[in-house]
Amino acid sequence: MNRAEREAAVRQIMERVPSPVPPDVHTDAVRRGERLLRRRRLARRALWLLACAAAVAFTVWAARVHPWVEPPSQTTPPVTGW
Repeated sequence: MNRAEREAAVRQIMERVPSPVPPDVHTDAVRRGERLLRRRRLARRALWLLACAAAVAFTVWAARVHPWVEPPSQTTPPVTGW
């Protein structure tokens, strides 16, 4: 199929009269779209809540454990009576 034939085929497809759409398709699409938006909103809120809870848990853990402090050495005995 050369370019002129492809263009003619595309024009023919585009000039066709679209098939009729059932009247209840719009209401079904709106209802499904609203349901999808509600689910996405709920999932987004749950993920934000989870992220905030993880941040709070990490902050509390870091405040109690102090992971940035080097632990004392256990290999050398303490010097006493010096």
